[in-house]
Amino acid sequence: MTRAPRPDFLVIGAPKAGTTALHAALAQHPDVFVSDPKEPKYWLCDGAPPPAWRGPGDKHSQQEWIWRADRYFPLFEGARPDQVRGESTPFYLWSRGAHRRIAEDLPDVRLVAVVRDPIDRAYSNWMHLWSDGLEPESDFITAFGREAERVRAGWAPFWRYGELGRYGEQLQHLHRHVDPQRILVVRYRDLVDEPGATVDRVSRFLGIREGLVDSIPRDNSRSFVPPGWRPQVFGPLVRGGARLGQFAPPEVWRRVHPWTIGLLSDRAEAARPRLDAVRRQRLVDEYADDIGLLSELTGQDFEDWLSPESRGSYAERSATVTATVTATVTPISART
Repeated sequence: MTRAPRPDFLVIGAPKAGTTALHAALAQHPDVFVSDPKEPKYWLCDGAPPPAWRGPGDKHSQQEWIWRADRYFPLFEGARPDQVRGESTPFYLWSRGAHRRIAEDLPDVRLVAVVRDPIDRAYSNWMHLWSDGLEPESDFITAFGREAERVRAGWAPFWRYGELGRYGEQLQHLHRHVDPQRILVVRYRDLVDEPGATVDRVSRFLGIREGLVDSIPRDNSRSFVPPGWRPQVFGPLVRGGARLGQFAPPEVWRRVHPWTIGLLSDRAEAARPRLDAVRRQRLVDEYADDIGLLSELTGQDFEDWLSPESRGSYAERSATVTATVTATVTPISART
């Protein structure tokens, strides 16, 4: 029997928590068919175009939203009969409307939510937009504190540094619409520390073969752009170009954007600073209640997120894991 073209699973969140890396890993699995583009954002919409978001670069990026059913469901037509089909839009976990629409239209779908320390996630979110030249505020804490102002001004969901990390509230609402047995919560740290085992866990959840993917590609982190005269001078130029980008096809901006990023920094791989303990501690208390709720809902322990110590970027954490593994498997001849 021919299957209707529709997703069997969705990677639903969270932004800057490793969804791109997990999507890329699943794309390597022979039993999986993933959409192109990775983030259609279809379930964020309700049969209508996305709202007219007004933050820097928002109008350009929303050109890529696939909101029409006759464009979304054909994304899955290329799958073989034996493959599970999926897409990865990390804002579905945050969107209450998406919860309802997914439950109504995909009653058997499986959902994978990747969650990361909410403060590290927010810092990475800010770093992404700052290093792209779109974030005008060079201080993370200040940008974090401007969230309510930006929401009122109509900026897109990606600018909600604090709200996007309240996974407990999001999961609690999702449970009202979707059976918790069809939701898998994966920790970002497991993607970094135990990539093969984590992909196997996701594979079991999706009902496909295990042991076929043992690594996860590096996530889509940005090289840090140090504050200074370059972002002060060229940042407005980049944001102006992003505004003009709404009048050109998305592929035009993708070709131009790497050149604009090059204007912002004279260093190809500038060191990415960690959020210091004092500044991080200011935000920890804002999440304590939600972290407790997430632990209650999942049965997992997230108390380590209450620490004032940042865990660093994906590259830093991966390097630490690699060094640990290398030290553990040092040949005997080298130890004698």
